[in-house]
Amino acid sequence: MNAVCDHDHLHSGLDGARLDRALSEAEARVVSAGERMTPPRRRVLSLLLESGEPVKAYDLIARFGEDGQAAKPPTVYRALEFLERHGMAHRIASISAYVACAGQEVGGSHAAAFLICDCCGVTREIDGPGQDVIAAAGAAAGYAIARTTIEAHGLCAACRDAA
Repeated sequence: MNAVCDHDHLHSGLDGARLDRALSEAEARVVSAGERMTPPRRRVLSLLLESGEPVKAYDLIARFGEDGQAAKPPTVYRALEFLERHGMAHRIASISAYVACAGQEVGGSHAAAFLICDCCGVTREIDGPGQDVIAAAGAAAGYAIARTTIEAHGLCAACRDAA
């Protein structure tokens, strides 16, 4: 995110019944995988889903407490690590932020690919191209790839049209 846009964008964060349903489904998937959805994990996932866009860890820490109290950093980082490990969130390294996964099953493995707007910061998760090619190349080199993330930077349609 290099600049602040001077035009409107639609953000796709969840709220109300949609947020409650997404959290309930996530909790059910976690429980079916033999894990627990602790209150801190649920809160961090809720913040990511509500945002609908990448969120930096320190922003999650600041917004963690529903009473306005910040969380201790280890609480949020442990929750993020759990959510990432279980395919419910992704770390976008190039912007040092986290985003809720767009519908992957808990424990599922997929190549996450992101389109990132350098103007407004909107991020869209798409099907990762070439996962089989990357897995084969990793296997040939003796690697067991656990996670693949592809990041593509440019301008979203709204920013491109406004430019």
